Amino acid sequence: MLRGLLAIGCWLLAIGAQAHVQYYSPVDYKITLAGNFGEPRPNHFHGGLDIKTDNVEGKHIYSIGDGYVSRLTVGIDGFGNAVYVTHPEGYTSIYCHLKRFSPKLERLVQRTGRQNEKIDLRFSAIELPVSQGQLIALSGNTGHSTGPHLHLEIHDTKTWDMMDPLDFLAPFVNDSVAPQAHSVMACPMEGEGVFNGGVSKQTFGISARQELTAWGKVGFALWADDYMQGVYNHYGIRETILMVDDKEVFHSNVNRIPVFSNRQVNAWGDYRHWLHHKTWYMRSYVPQGVTLPILQTDEHRGYVNFQEERPYRFMYILRDFMGNESRYEFEVIGKKSQIPAVSRKRYNVSYDRLSVISLPGMQLTIPAGSVEGKLNVCPQVQKDKSLPRYTFATEACPLFRWAELCIAIPEGADTTLLYIDSGGHDMGGRCQNGWITTRIRELGATYELKLKTSKE
Repeated sequence: MLRGLLAIGCWLLAIGAQAHVQYYSPVDYKITLAGNFGEPRPNHFHGGLDIKTDNVEGKHIYSIGDGYVSRLTVGIDGFGNAVYVTHPEGYTSIYCHLKRFSPKLERLVQRTGRQNEKIDLRFSAIELPVSQGQLIALSGNTGHSTGPHLHLEIHDTKTWDMMDPLDFLAPFVNDSVAPQAHSVMACPMEGEGVFNGGVSKQTFGISARQELTAWGKVGFALWADDYMQGVYNHYGIRETILMVDDKEVFHSNVNRIPVFSNRQVNAWGDYRHWLHHKTWYMRSYVPQGVTLPILQTDEHRGYVNFQEERPYRFMYILRDFMGNESRYEFEVIGKKSQIPAVSRKRYNVSYDRLSVISLPGMQLTIPAGSVEGKLNVCPQVQKDKSLPRYTFATEACPLFRWAELCIAIPEGADTTLLYIDSGGHDMGGRCQNGWITTRIRELGATYELKLKTSKE
């Protein structure tokens, strides 16, 4: 007992030491990446590194540092088979999509007596100690994986913020290739700016030679990718800086992302453009309601205010985790132009307040902090075989947080069979006091009541 208490005490003291930590490679060969930390993806940032395993399974996976196995999971969070190792420096590493665990860990899983089901085992600091370089698993292709690889995440154990593993593993990666920019998007602020005489978004090549003009408030967004030598993959940009007339107006550093901020990727990136073109233009300005701590701007939230008839000098600086850097310069001419007025709109959903949308037989509650800026939700209801169907937006509109959807239960409906469906996905639902309630995170989908059949 005394030995265990001393071990835990030393562990807690070590956690307090937050000096720079250097871990070791989880594989016994040079690391090459299929994906890097923070890559923008629909509804989430990529939370770790995808380390290549030569497209085969069965590669040895080692603990990157001393610590203890704190968790083993099967079929949880799309990770397939996964090992969690908690380290005394205050971090937890997660090894995912594994083929199988090391023999000792495999026996613990097998003792559950459950096969092909979800398994979630937790352990204390003194039950399963591991050493740096100790074999913990074999690589695989389990869970939400499109090919054999190791997905490695590192989290702050206390806050569970996602950390860039390259900050801990840089010596084991070769990268001398700088990021590359492809195109810029100009985004005039509605009612307050124009670009090339127009009010809609416009894209132009990063080395465009045509004259570009603007007046009023305009935001800019960048499509760019990072690369590494010897592989065809492309990656997200670690650091982006926008300078205007030698003044920094925007700076992003994708090194640490709170898990609860994951869905704000849809607001930093132009989500609707991605839906149509499958390319991410990452904004160099911050819309209202976006609270990503990795984004820093000037006092104008990154918008450029063209109010003088003169050239404005722009420079994008892109860096990867190794410090490889590229710079791109262009010029926009301030040209006095008429800015079309916009009719005053009444918004029923705002980033800074709770919103409640109601129709007969339906109520949608959207918490504050769920959207960027302000928007109009236009609920509509249709009935199909007497069961209602609801829509709230004419195009994709993902929320940062869960909203609560309540639909009145039709008279005589069997509540044991009733559920809310969205495009063929069972959203479930809790039946109580004549209402069925579920959580939703997409306003652009259709929601309808359905009854399970005996075949379901």
